[in-house]
Amino acid sequence: MPNFNHVVETDYTPSFRTEKVVGMFDVPISGKLTKEWHINMPLEENPWQVGLIVGSSGAGKTTIARKVFGDDAYHFGYEWKKSSLLDDFDASLSAVDVTNSLSHVGFSSPPSWLLPYRALSNGQKFRSELARTLTDKRDLIVFDEFTSVVDRDVAKVGSHAVQKSIRKTDKQFVAVTCHYDVEGWLQPDWVYDVSANTFTWGCQRRTKAKIEVFRCHHVAWRLFVGNHYLSADLNKASKCYIMFFDGQPAAFSAILPFPHPYLKNTWKEHRTVTLPDYQGFGLGNRLSEFVGEMLHEQGKQFRSVTSHPAMIGHRYRSNAWIMDRAPSRLKAPGKRGTIQNNKNTSINRLTASFIYVPKEKRKLK
Repeated sequence: MPNFNHVVETDYTPSFRTEKVVGMFDVPISGKLTKEWHINMPLEENPWQVGLIVGSSGAGKTTIARKVFGDDAYHFGYEWKKSSLLDDFDASLSAVDVTNSLSHVGFSSPPSWLLPYRALSNGQKFRSELARTLTDKRDLIVFDEFTSVVDRDVAKVGSHAVQKSIRKTDKQFVAVTCHYDVEGWLQPDWVYDVSANTFTWGCQRRTKAKIEVFRCHHVAWRLFVGNHYLSADLNKASKCYIMFFDGQPAAFSAILPFPHPYLKNTWKEHRTVTLPDYQGFGLGNRLSEFVGEMLHEQGKQFRSVTSHPAMIGHRYRSNAWIMDRAPSRLKAPGKRGTIQNNKNTSINRLTASFIYVPKEKRKLK
């Protein structure tokens, strides 16, 4: 049980400038510079998976984390050398393992997966580091400077995504940060505030985000076009919807009528995309299901065909969808048909087909 005093001593070497500062501010010097902490972290009292060490800059967070958990658990950052960040993951992992880990931390952009790590944004780099911790063979990982290099929206979403992913494994994860605002989103099992020298089980409740959906003009697609995993094209005949997260545009969905000789009053999902900063909350699926429920109230059916692994995984597990075609490649209508030569058609990739199930008709899976 971590309950001990820890002292760090550093020899003082006088110089003209240091002596000047000592005289100006009357700093007491006795040959050594000393910092001392009394650490009480009763981690053996309860089972846990996610912990948070927080405190102001210079409070001693890193020193305490390394003393309590050891260097073997400490995350110093991974090496990223390959031409694609996918290839930087352990060679023993399959492509599905890697893409799943990236999707689980809210980095769900296949085109960006093909880029080298150096070409990513700070938010994408942060999520890539988190994704590799999920595939790391260590059972305990201490992640220092957690969310320090990203804006606070990315920090909140990333915190929520990583704790949700960690809890699906047997791993333990400790975030070390100077940012107190991640606590409600990380939902740690315990919090050690170094500045206040307090340890508590549990955490503060997360402030609820305000989510709103509006019908919008197709020009709103311009905000999202660069982040869709498949195509930049949008059929201007589609009906479009935009989702706001705490007043900021976060997700977009477009739907089209689905002409069919037997299925009447059916619409299909045309485009759904979530901006990178908000990936990890499942906003894209929530928006799709909102649209599906709205169509049901109008006496219409809603269908979707997707090749995105995260969407396929969510919908397969959810009672809000029925998979009527497992992941497969559609057959081309003819050997020389023009559709066969179109790289954007679903015959060139694995896709799965789903039917939306209204809330009143759902059964537990």
